[in-house]
Amino acid sequence: MAEWVGREILPHERDLRVWLQRRFVAADDVEDIVQECYCRFAQLPDVSGIGSPRAYLFTMARNLAHRQRRTATVVRIDPLADADEDYLHSDLPSPERVAVARQELGRVQAALATLSDRARRIFLMRRVEGISQKEIAATLGISEMVVENEASRSLRAILKLMTEPAEGQSAPAKQAASRARTR
Repeated sequence: MAEWVGREILPHERDLRVWLQRRFVAADDVEDIVQECYCRFAQLPDVSGIGSPRAYLFTMARNLAHRQRRTATVVRIDPLADADEDYLHSDLPSPERVAVARQELGRVQAALATLSDRARRIFLMRRVEGISQKEIAATLGISEMVVENEASRSLRAILKLMTEPAEGQSAPAKQAASRARTR
């Protein structure tokens, strides 16, 4: 294929460029059309049926030039649509998600309030601040086993309170909150 293109098409490239500039296309677009012609030739499975390669090349280029002219007169709205999508798809959470997060935060705070002072402190140090059990034990002057037991008991209690339906929350509201959490 490459040999055929080199032998039958390449010698006509200069004539094609001149012809395109005179008849159809702005100088900037000539290169694009010529390259597109080469791409189209490369995609052909068989060139044995092409009786007049020069005529085939010029016809292909003329059709590409016409197509380019037609699409140039159509106002493209795709770039504007993409820009709007970028604007609409913000990294900021939706108002629904903010509302659900506030409700969950209130529930977590309420669940933390049910813990003893020591259990709450251990839980916050371990789960929120990421302090190791050994460091917590040393800071509070208790054994690591007590830290481990308090942390696991506190976590179970908080998870139990968080998975129970909130007071006064209807089934549709619970489903909406669940959907918002997964977004």
